[in-house]
Amino acid sequence: MLKLKVPDMTCGHCAIVVSQAVHSVDTNAKIDIDVGTKAVSITTSADPAEVIQALAAAGYPAQPD
Repeated sequence: MLKLKVPDMTCGHCAIVVSQAVHSVDTNAKIDIDVGTKAVSITTSADPAEVIQALAAAGYPAQPD
């Protein structure tokens, strides 16, 4: 499981964009988002660097939690 912090994620719309970015890398990814703590847990077979790159490209830079 990949656990990330996404500091710029502040609302439901942000969570949708984050989900779309993750799914652009792995359509089968399971995503759990907590906007309040800015935490994202992702179960994926994708390379974590690809997921982080997709999030940055969507405007939501992330770092491992």
